[in-house]
Amino acid sequence: MKKMRCIQAHAVVLLFLVGGCLATSATDTPMPSAGSALELQAPINTWDEAVPLGNGLTGGLLWGEGHTINLSLDRGDLWDLRQHPTVLREDWNHQTMRRLVAERDGKKISEYFDAPYNGLTPTKIPGGRLVVELDRSWEAHTFSLDLKRAEAAVDMGAGRMTCFFSAVQPVSMVRVSGKRCDCDVRFVRPGSLDKLGYAQARTGVADGFKWMVQQAAEGLTYAVVVGVQQVSGGVEIAVAITSTNDGQDPLAIGRGRVEKAMKAGYEQMLEPHLVWWRDFWSASHVSVPDPGIQRHYDLVKYFYGAGSRSNAPPMPLQGVWTADTGNLPPWKGDYHHDLNTQMTYLAYHAAGLIESGLSFIEYNWQMLPTYRRFARNFYGVKGAVVPGVADLAGRPLSGWGMYSLSPTNGAWVAQSFHLHWRYTMDRRFLEQRAYPFCRDIAAALLDLCEPDDQGMLHLPLSSSPEIFDNSLRAWLKPNSNYDLALMRWLFGACAEMARELGQEQEALSFEKALGGLDHYAVDPDHVLMFSEDEPITASHRHHSAEMMIHPLGELSIEGDDSDRRVIAATLDRVHELGTRAWVGYSFSWFACLLARAGRAEQALDYLLDYERAFILRNGFHVNGDQTGEGLSGFTYRPFTLEGNFLAMEAVHEMLLQSWGGMVRLFPAVSSRWPDVSFTDLRAQGGFKVSAERRGGICVFVRIEAAVDQVLRLRNPFADANVKWNRGDLRRDGKEYIIRLNSGDVLIGQRGEGG
Repeated sequence: MKKMRCIQAHAVVLLFLVGGCLATSATDTPMPSAGSALELQAPINTWDEAVPLGNGLTGGLLWGEGHTINLSLDRGDLWDLRQHPTVLREDWNHQTMRRLVAERDGKKISEYFDAPYNGLTPTKIPGGRLVVELDRSWEAHTFSLDLKRAEAAVDMGAGRMTCFFSAVQPVSMVRVSGKRCDCDVRFVRPGSLDKLGYAQARTGVADGFKWMVQQAAEGLTYAVVVGVQQVSGGVEIAVAITSTNDGQDPLAIGRGRVEKAMKAGYEQMLEPHLVWWRDFWSASHVSVPDPGIQRHYDLVKYFYGAGSRSNAPPMPLQGVWTADTGNLPPWKGDYHHDLNTQMTYLAYHAAGLIESGLSFIEYNWQMLPTYRRFARNFYGVKGAVVPGVADLAGRPLSGWGMYSLSPTNGAWVAQSFHLHWRYTMDRRFLEQRAYPFCRDIAAALLDLCEPDDQGMLHLPLSSSPEIFDNSLRAWLKPNSNYDLALMRWLFGACAEMARELGQEQEALSFEKALGGLDHYAVDPDHVLMFSEDEPITASHRHHSAEMMIHPLGELSIEGDDSDRRVIAATLDRVHELGTRAWVGYSFSWFACLLARAGRAEQALDYLLDYERAFILRNGFHVNGDQTGEGLSGFTYRPFTLEGNFLAMEAVHEMLLQSWGGMVRLFPAVSSRWPDVSFTDLRAQGGFKVSAERRGGICVFVRIEAAVDQVLRLRNPFADANVKWNRGDLRRDGKEYIIRLNSGDVLIGQRGEGG
């Protein structure tokens, strides 16, 4: 048996190599494309165009001009968590909200549910800025980021500065080399801290160390510690950001970390960092012919490695790159659970970046007791509710109440748990994390729903982000299609998971609940509506009314004629109404929607519009149109991350789809992309998939099973002659079906002349 396995494996490698033009061979490590390195001409005189660095917990932005180089510092758990007094009132609850909405008392609604968000706290806070002053003969020419090495550099003519945030140690390293490379290092304390009423930071210098210790709120203290030493050929700098989350004396902890890093030196610290990043890039690889989309895909993948780790808080709106402007971050740099966090953590599944995704999963699991208290105290129900807008501690910040306190947002968070299980097929995760989390969210929604005379379930209040903004009109007749989509998806997913675990009675109860929900509201033209009395009549930035198409997949073009008619009419209507009210993420999300519907050419058009108009030169997504061409009426530039990751997911939707138990290769690839390939993308069912398309035709596929599983593969080869490595592959119409055991590999290659 062992000998046969060896022979099969040898044959697999041989066939894989015959595939020819895949981005990597079976023995190569996939890496970012050669043209994806970030190179920016100096000066960079604003933080949001800086070179981004990070290791999940801490982040840095490298920017500057002339002989002055800035490193803006951040750490994911630096928060001022002081709550607004209003949210602590006994009558700050759903019952009060229902009463005020019924009375149409907009002023009181604002006092109870808008005012808390308008206060200064809770808020994310920045770490500070490190300023490196070099010899006046030095002048920055170019800033660059080597994605493969996760190492930044500044070419300064007379010398060079390089920097990395260690992937394995909680420190960052800077090296300055060249003639006359003496430098002065100083701190700039964030001016925004004065707005929070903080005392001035303590600073100190001793034995080659400099430090800043800042007392924050509610017992939080953090320190920035820097060590500087002369070495052969230059200067090395080590930086650590520590806090009372690390221990009682962050200054001593920081000094210890910096001292250890300086003793090791830049090169020795760099070696394990490069190993970590080599392993990170080896997860998967995508190759598309558009240089701009390729660069952006690789950069966004890098954001996962730099901004999200399983032992650190998940990425909020700006990740570990909080604004360095002297002001508090836009939207408090918080956790928006009505799109932003869910879409930020949507693309990791297909890319196989499990550790990055676990940051979001583990955080929400740890917050489950908090979500249960929120369900009980605010809504008066059992189960768990995720605040639509939350601080680091998982508590509500309030805001526009119809969205920030919409209970269905938790179902969208729950989808991340379900997808994590479907992509990994980790049964232990299903049993101990995915199903318990989803079941608690479902329990709260069921407890909150009220049956009508026909026994159909309705929420007492309903909305659809973010139509009609913060007006009374935004309170829609229950249930909005947004709420329906999330509840229908959740109850169905819970039934699926319960049955997988042998919990038949629980599965039946969720199926009964699903039967108590209305069908989606559509207008006479078969277009999805916001709710049964609110049609889509104007351009709108949040595709909340189309949730059931993507990302939930409740309606699909592989459904019945009615489903296909509704999908086609809805996407046509959204397209016809135009993009005037859209922001950046609207474009990359709509590209996903179009790809899910098989509209390859339109999907690419919208993705290209996003890439050219809604990212800054360092790749950060900004909400407003930067071209001045009128793609959007919004022209401002607040930076948030979800648009970036939706663009990455749009590429995945074009190359590989696996919803509904079927693997589909190149389901929405434009004719403008005749040659594309990918290596080791993940598909639901626990499959690792590689494929190549040449001249608009699929020529190669390789699928490896992570668990024992039946593979259903939509035929990617049409009627061509195909060579398969498995004789037990069965053809059933447009599908191939085969049972693969864990570690088994299926390989198909288009024959000559096929």
